[in-house]
Amino acid sequence: MKPTILMAPRMPARLVERLQEHYTLLGPMERSAPEALPAGADAAQALLTIGTQKTDAALIDALPGLRLIACYGTGIEGVDRARAKARGILLSNAADANAASVAEFAMGLLLASARQIGAAERFVRAGRWKGNAVERMAYVPGLAGRKLGIYGLGAVGSRIASRAAAFEMSIGYHNRSRRDLPYLYHDSLLGLAEWADVMIVAVRASAETRHAINAEVLKALGPQGHLVNISRGIAVDEIALCEALETGVIAGAALDVYEHEPLVPDRLKALDNVVLTPHIAANAETAQIAQQDLMLANLAAFFAGKPLLSPVAL
Repeated sequence: MKPTILMAPRMPARLVERLQEHYTLLGPMERSAPEALPAGADAAQALLTIGTQKTDAALIDALPGLRLIACYGTGIEGVDRARAKARGILLSNAADANAASVAEFAMGLLLASARQIGAAERFVRAGRWKGNAVERMAYVPGLAGRKLGIYGLGAVGSRIASRAAAFEMSIGYHNRSRRDLPYLYHDSLLGLAEWADVMIVAVRASAETRHAINAEVLKALGPQGHLVNISRGIAVDEIALCEALETGVIAGAALDVYEHEPLVPDRLKALDNVVLTPHIAANAETAQIAQQDLMLANLAAFFAGKPLLSPVAL
């Protein structure tokens, strides 16, 4: 008999097909709540979910057979880790499977914002380009020689750093601890912002990182500064960011994530000095296949009684 597993959000078709080959697959669920559980969920030994979706104590306790929570992406913030630990439930995520994809997208957003690529496209589409002799866009600083501050030098942040080095940028970072990497460590986020010309946010969602990018940090980044966020929306105080963009406290921003997804504040939508994308940094085909394969490998290891390939400590 195939083991029973439960899929909370809808997963990619390729992954679902492969899961159905080896498991009795239940779901997806309308919402992650006990009252939305499908028939037979009490037999589920593994729950497949994503970090932004709530997996709270009530849902965990409504699944008496649950022994593994497998997150499709790298995020784990929606999981009640204390309750999972108390129940002896294992937790896994995608580790660094999508790190390269997110890092390259971060550099794309940085270029789009700092080099005004979106504004340039609107300039051309509006028919304003009459040739360099008549009208052209204002000069902006390039990236070469500028200082990039990375908030969070984990799997994604370190890959951003290596890519930024190829752009001849100076690289500094703020992390919970110093890394053994050849970049300038700052022991405070404010100190990093004061040093940096541009900043990329690459931290996990947590109580510690919530609204870490606030009005004080944005002011320190300065009027030629640009902010890029490809991590989690809660790391940036969106009200403070809107005010900074509206008043010229910083020059621009590029966001792939938002505090209350899929809602994007109208104030952000109204601004020309911000680039907005719909949480797609990890949407490279290679990254998605790697995440799917890792989830399948974790499930196979779990049901074979072997160690998980990408366990998360509880």
